[in-house]
This record gives sequence, C-alpha cells and structure tokens, in this order.
Amino acid sequence: MEAMREPLPATIRITGYKSHAKEILHCLKEKYFKDIQELEIDGQKIEAPQPLSWYPDEQAWHTNMSRKLIRKSPLLEKFHQFLVSETESGNISRQEAVSMIPPLLLKIESHHKILDMCAAPGSKTAQLIEMLHSDMDVPFPEGFVIANDVDNKRCYLLVHQAKRLNSPCIMVVNHDASCIPMLQIDSDGKKDILFYDRVLCDVPCSGDGTMRKNIDVWKKWTTSNSLHLHGLQLRIAVRGVEQLAVGGRMVYSTCSLNPIEDEAVIAALLEKSEGALELVDASADLPGLKWMPGVTSWKLMTKEGQWFSDWADVPSSRHTQIRPTMFPPKDPEKLAAMHLERCMRILPHHQNTGGFFVAVLVKKAPMPWNKRHPKLRKSAAAQTGGSSPADAPCPPPEGSQEEMEEGGPEAKVDEEAEPAGAPLAQEAAGKQEAVCGPPPSKKLRLFGYKEDPFVFLTEADPVFNTIQSFYDLSPDFPKLNVLTRTHEGKKRHLYMVSKELRNVLLNNSERMKVINTGVKVWSRNSDGEEFGCAFRLAQEGIYTLQPYRMGSIVLKYLPNPNNPSEPQCPIQLCGWRGKTSIRAFVPRNERFHYLRMLGVEVFRDKQGVGQKRKDGETKEKQEEAEAAVEKEEELENGDENGSMKEETENKESTS
Repeated sequence: MEAMREPLPATIRITGYKSHAKEILHCLKEKYFKDIQELEIDGQKIEAPQPLSWYPDEQAWHTNMSRKLIRKSPLLEKFHQFLVSETESGNISRQEAVSMIPPLLLKIESHHKILDMCAAPGSKTAQLIEMLHSDMDVPFPEGFVIANDVDNKRCYLLVHQAKRLNSPCIMVVNHDASCIPMLQIDSDGKKDILFYDRVLCDVPCSGDGTMRKNIDVWKKWTTSNSLHLHGLQLRIAVRGVEQLAVGGRMVYSTCSLNPIEDEAVIAALLEKSEGALELVDASADLPGLKWMPGVTSWKLMTKEGQWFSDWADVPSSRHTQIRPTMFPPKDPEKLAAMHLERCMRILPHHQNTGGFFVAVLVKKAPMPWNKRHPKLRKSAAAQTGGSSPADAPCPPPEGSQEEMEEGGPEAKVDEEAEPAGAPLAQEAAGKQEAVCGPPPSKKLRLFGYKEDPFVFLTEADPVFNTIQSFYDLSPDFPKLNVLTRTHEGKKRHLYMVSKELRNVLLNNSERMKVINTGVKVWSRNSDGEEFGCAFRLAQEGIYTLQPYRMGSIVLKYLPNPNNPSEPQCPIQLCGWRGKTSIRAFVPRNERFHYLRMLGVEVFRDKQGVGQKRKDGETKEKQEEAEAAVEKEEELENGDENGSMKEETENKESTS
C-alpha cells in the first residue's frame, strides 16, 4: 500500500535493434544522466537514473522523477526535449517497466511468425519488431509480426508506433481477438494454415495493477469488473492457443492482480487443453526480476459483498454472471499438476513498478477439439474467403453463457493492459450470430474502413524501368515485394514487405481487415524526371533498400575506430542530388537525432521557428505541439488501461 501511494517512476527503453542503440546509451550516460544527478527540484533531490537490473544490455532505465516533473521543470527542459525527439524518431520508447516483461519471455528469434492479439497502443509490439531485427545486416528477416486490435481508432495509434521502427515485417489488422480469423499461406504450392511460433496474449483487464498512474481505478474499482471480463479473457486465450504452432510459446498477461482474471483463466485453459498445454517455469529467463508465485486458492466476491468459494454454492440466478471456470480446480491432484505457482505476480513494492501478472505456456500437441475434428482442418484449404471451418472449433462447453455475461450493462467497462479497447457490446453481438471470422462488411472497402487497397506490382511494371537503371538495382532485388496503395493513377509512394508477409496478404484478402503494412522505400518527386527518375528514396526504407542498390544518393558515414569521440556506428541518410546542391531528406526529429550523435545539440529556440518565440506566438505553437505529443504519451504509458469512466463513455458512444 505504501508503494501504491508513491508516484510511478518514469521509465524509458532504448530501441534495441537499431545500430544506434549503443550510441544513444552512451549519449544518455555521458551527457544527460550526468547533468541530472546533481539537481534538486522543489526540495526533491534527483537521483541518477538506474538501469532495470533484469532488462538485457542496460537497454531500459528508470528514475525517481515523475513524468509530470520531467514535463514541467525548466531545469529538465533539455532532457525532456531529448526524450520527445528521440521517442518520435523511434530511438527510445517511454514504456512502463512491467509492460516490457511479456515480449522478453517470448524468446523471439528472427524466423518466428508472431501474433500480438490485443496490441494497441503498441509498445510491446515495438519490442517484438526490434527482436526480429536483432541482426541489422538482414533487411528481410523470415519472421513477421501481425499486430491486431479490435478498436479501429486504436489501430492507427498502433500504426504510428510500428512506423517509427521502419520494418517491412509488420502488419496491423483490425479484428475481435476472441475470434480472429485463421489465415492461410502458400506452402510448396499447396494451401496451408498459418500457425504462429509465438503469440502475445495481453488481454483487456480491470487494470487494478495500474492504480499508481490511473488514479480513477481507486474510485471506480468494483469486484464485478473481473466477473465481466473473465469470459472474454478466456475466449481470447483459447483463440490464441488454437493458432499457436505445436512447440510454440504463448505469453498471457494482464495488469490486474485479481486471480479471476489471472490464475482462473490459466487453470481453465489448462483444463480445456487436456494436456496439450504446459505452464512453464520462466523464473530463470529474467534474472534480477522479483516476483511472487501464482496463487492456487481464491474466493469470489459479488458487487454486493457476498463471498463464494465453490461453484456449487452459487445460486442459479447468478449463473450468467458467475461461471465455474472462475473457481480454482477442486481436485487436489489436478490442481498440483497444473503448477499454477509458475505464474508470475509482480507487485508494486518488489521493484517500484505497477502491478502485473504473466504466465508462459508451451503447446505440446494440437488442442483436443481440433484433434476431434481433423476433417474441418483439412477442408480449410478449399476455402477462399470468409471464415473457414478451421476457425470454427469453439472452446468446450463454456460458449454461450460466457457470451451472455458480456452483454450486461457493465460489460462496457474494458480496462485493458495496453491492448484492445474493444466495444464489448459489439463483440457480444458478433458472437451471438456465431460469426467467428472477420467483422461483417458494412460498406467496407477491400481492406477495412476507408482503407486504400494494397496492390503488389509485377516484375514487368513500367515503374521499375527508370528505377532499375537510375538506382542500378542489383538483379536479386525482390520486385514482387513492392506494393502501392492505389489501383489507378500515378503511384505516389512505393512500399516493401517481406516475402512471407506478401504470402499472407495475397492469400487472405477476403478474410482479413488490414490497416497498414510495409515500409515506404520510394516517393514520387516530379523534379527528378529530368534526371531520369521520378522517384526519390525515402528515409524510412533506407536500411531495407541499401543492400540492393549501388547508386550514389545515399550519404554514408563510416565510423573511425581511432577516434572514439566520433560516433562508432555506421549511419546512412537518403539524399537528393540537384543541379547545384546535395541535400539530405531526413524528417525533422531524425535530423536532431543525427546531429546529437555528432555532438551538436539543437533546441527549439535555435531552430529558427519564429525569431525566438516572436510575440509569444511560437511558444503557443510549441506548447500545442508538446501537448499533442504528451497526449500520445498518455495513451501509451499513462492511460493504457484508461479510466473506467472514459472507457465506458467511449463504448456507449460507439455502440
């Protein structure tokens, strides 16, 4: 309780896969952290930021400064500007410490196919992408991340997060996670079902572990929150393990400490699996992390304060709200075999964080209901659109009554651990119609609400004629992986995806609602036509394209190991060669980032915006811009679970 009453420390994570990570770390340690540690603000001595002991390679740090203090104190303005610009450039992420745990426990390798089921606003998704790109010399890892969220608006927040990392291996989709469609891929000329090597199942929850940052949780929490969410959490987890490959790993997590949302879901999942799933001991995976073992007994309390310790005691009038899966297993042997103590509970006072729950599951065999209906699985290959029978197996026998429970008036309270702000009413309606696939297409375009199509170019597309000769592309350049967002007219931008994601896109256009995918590699520049090519390179895709081109319009910096004061990582910038000048085409925040790496600090007063805050006008604009950035941070870090009031109002307006 004492820890809960203290403000949550500010935490930052350095983007791990970029070659600049070590340089950023060096810059932070040698400049900013040293400047900060001697400060005293409002009588509070600022402690030097410390690395999180359990996060690898000193890539995550925390400090006793609150986020509010960092924003408001003039003495910390340089540090704040550094955080804002480096966050926008994708070089650091401001992310709560406990939120960093699930991706680490997935043990990602570059060839893994990964599903992030409830992904918005996307800080965990960003970690997954970084892990795929651990080797910067491989522009197209074999693996990919499909990041899903049920809330269409939050999907765009997810896109914004993912775009900072400039990866050709990420796709953002918009589905109800509890019945996300089973996808198909071409495998050796035959249609095959896509099973994922890794699944992140960070489900909507009541958010009682976030009280230190979401003050509303103190006032609005009731015992019925977990009763309304348990059924949805279990359905999402079941759907996750259905799509997990045998031998694959799924991490289930919440930012709630309520056993009904945590161990009860895991116990029900293990029981349904009939031995197909194993709860694994992950205690050695994050040395230095303090946690408490999962609980094996708990009771259930109604909103009115009535306690139940056994399903048999629950009156029939309560059976739609309270389900058997909410109670611990009664058979002591069965309970012991589940090893619920292997679940990990991170409490706020363990290492000054929020509260968090995480469990790691490994799939040893196909799920029993998939085994019992093998013909359904085979017939999926014949399906070309809609929801295939392979998606259809529903979890045993909970089904309809759990769905009914979601329809109650309080089912709209969807406090979530970063993931989907799902309109539960919409989900319940979808389930009642027994639709287990994409949402119904109400005047949808091919890929969702007002989304432009994704059109792959052919190798013979005339756009390649000038690009090929002007950029002297190597013969092995994968032209088939290039796509655009229009069927007709001039192509404004060209994007690239990995061949594995191309396979997914081409085989699932009817059953999948894609919001965004690919990394921009070329943009139309009409001035370039007189030089022989109407497309200039895009900075976002420079690391993807560089291995395939031998032209001269990349500005390349090679480190000099004999001069340690200079940056010790290679830098590539895309540029444009005009008649009399050469310029770099680099977005503003990235310009600050590269200048900073070269030892040149640029702050807002010196950037030529409005002659040093002329008549206060520029200052206002700056404050507006800062407010926009801070609003986004609130979504990312401070309001991942949203206050109940806002969530409820939002859902009512949505429904």
